[in-house]
Amino acid sequence: MVRFAHSRWLPALAVALLLSPSSLPAADQPAAVRWEKDLAKFATADRENLPTQGGILFLGSSSIRKWDTLAEDFAGLPVLNRGFGGSQMSDAADLVEQLVFPYAPRQIVLYEGDNDLNNGKSHERVLSDFRTFVDRVRERLPGCRISIIAIKPSPKRWHLKETIYYTNRLLSEWAMVDPKLDFIDVVRPMLDENGEPRPELFVEDGVHMTPAGYAIWTQAVRPFLH
Repeated sequence: MVRFAHSRWLPALAVALLLSPSSLPAADQPAAVRWEKDLAKFATADRENLPTQGGILFLGSSSIRKWDTLAEDFAGLPVLNRGFGGSQMSDAADLVEQLVFPYAPRQIVLYEGDNDLNNGKSHERVLSDFRTFVDRVRERLPGCRISIIAIKPSPKRWHLKETIYYTNRLLSEWAMVDPKLDFIDVVRPMLDENGEPRPELFVEDGVHMTPAGYAIWTQAVRPFLH
């Protein structure tokens, strides 16, 4: 801990150092700082091969980032993967300027909420952050369709199933009132006959998916793509 003598006030430089983004705990840093490496990677990819505007942007946490067969699974469609592992709904909302507007997508397929609930955020907070994301996108891209994928039933996080179900319910109900919003249910096809997550759909960590899991997502998402 840093201590200062004559502590009735702190020199401006000391305050600036204490409050600079690099000195803050990771959770308190601005999203652009926390995800600096991912944003730099995307910027490099764009410089090398700038994606065509007006495509379908897949955005979200590691379940999107690890979707390595995305272009193959949706062959013939202009899909772009901008997943950044570990992200939460608030990160997606905070980074629309960097992750959405450069591509001016006609549609966004979003997967967030998984990490939010696992980190103790409430279902109300997830919905609020999603609404913020939608509002920020619509300010610049009013015609953009936004399709949110339901929070999946990961075995390692299935102790949160009641919260997962309720959060998905809130997201689906809110999507129903907006003709340019979709809620994509991936939960039911990922459960067995006893209502438990199918283990063959997940890798050893119990969170990320196998190719069989992505095959289910592909089948669920495809009818919603425009």
